Amino acid sequence: MSIAQKTKVVEVVPYDPEWKVEFNKIRDQLLSYVGDLIITIEHVGSTSIEGLAAKPIIDLDLVMDSYEVFPQIIERLQLHGFEHQGNLGIEGREAFKRRQADEFMKYHLYVCPKNGKGYLEHIAFRDYLRSNVPARQAYAELKQRLAEQYRYDIDAYCEAKTAFVTSILSKVIK
Repeated sequence: MSIAQKTKVVEVVPYDPEWKVEFNKIRDQLLSYVGDLIITIEHVGSTSIEGLAAKPIIDLDLVMDSYEVFPQIIERLQLHGFEHQGNLGIEGREAFKRRQADEFMKYHLYVCPKNGKGYLEHIAFRDYLRSNVPARQAYAELKQRLAEQYRYDIDAYCEAKTAFVTSILSKVIK
């Protein structure tokens, strides 16, 4: 499985300023569980980029100093209804799935070491698109086209974005 929760229909919608508000609510809740064990919580993924169309799913990276604290993070998150799913094939990014519904919009939760590849790529990609309007517009157009083409196949949708994402990362990560 390529993402923490399998999406049945690929839906890309216009940017919604409420995503920032929702991220803050989810972040505050997570900080109450593991705030003393982590460095920060970052809003990553397309919903974190103002003006970018996105699947309405918040991506959050809980950033830890090192894997030394990871067992405690797993334990605390389990107490609050999260199940550790492993890295799902992405080095330096541990996925967690909510076992029951909560009051928040849909979200994907990752725990990453501060120097992990998954986290560094999330931040580099986000920051590049935040500051580069033509790239942001090109990505939005690509995502909308692919969402129509692969409406019922999230894996194909994600795979088809790979070349674009890789081209951006090759510019910003040395």
